[in-house]
Amino acid sequence: MKTVHEQNLGETLAQGRETRIHLCGRLTARLGGERVEGALPGRQGRILFAYLAAHRMQTVPRDELLNVLWPDEAPAAAEGALAALLAKLRKLLGAPALVGKHEIRLLLPAGAWVDVEAAADGLHRGESAAALKDWARAWGPARVALHIAARRFMPGYDAPWITDARRRMDEMLLRAHECVAESGLGMGGAEMAAAERSARRLIELAPLRESGYRLLMRALAARDNTGEALMVYEELRRVLRKELGIAPGAASQQLHRSLLKTEP
Repeated sequence: MKTVHEQNLGETLAQGRETRIHLCGRLTARLGGERVEGALPGRQGRILFAYLAAHRMQTVPRDELLNVLWPDEAPAAAEGALAALLAKLRKLLGAPALVGKHEIRLLLPAGAWVDVEAAADGLHRGESAAALKDWARAWGPARVALHIAARRFMPGYDAPWITDARRRMDEMLLRAHECVAESGLGMGGAEMAAAERSARRLIELAPLRESGYRLLMRALAARDNTGEALMVYEELRRVLRKELGIAPGAASQQLHRSLLKTEP
């Protein structure tokens, strides 16, 4: 028999009240307006919930869930342990929220917010607007993606699927910095400082990625610091020669030549 709390949670989920799940940074789950991460059944229950939340747009076979929970070697009683975890999740979330027997899917109400989805959507909208040079429309979504992706995915947990998710979020973070810097350069004014910060951070995170150096060169030149911009190019040339034995690419060289023409 369900408790009053469980009945209320199931009703609020069905009615589509506030539902927000954070998988980057500290795992939090506000379902139907109530915080429930503390009631998830132990460490494996949190991993199972996180995986289902991250893949909520598809059904997940039970065999896949077994590999998620026991990536090295499943114990003899793994099927029973998985069944028990799913039963506890259904009890906590309400049966309508966790459907399927052989293939499982987490059903969240319309308007539910999951941070990794919000980051991917923000990056897509930001890059699409930037491609059209609509800098003001690109700025906000790109910063949403940046702030989410900057937080580590599922800190304190390690598994092959988590490692893969972290790689995707790391790449998303780099692209978000690129989009923020490009948008800030396009808008100018007060956003130039943010553009420079993103360009510098991009260089720190990916020192062999030439886009960060070019963005920083442009940001410095826009502030009449052409000499500093030229020094950034020299740093790029030094890093690439030392690490890879190559020269900067055509785009970086062209920007360097254009800056030389403007420098007295």
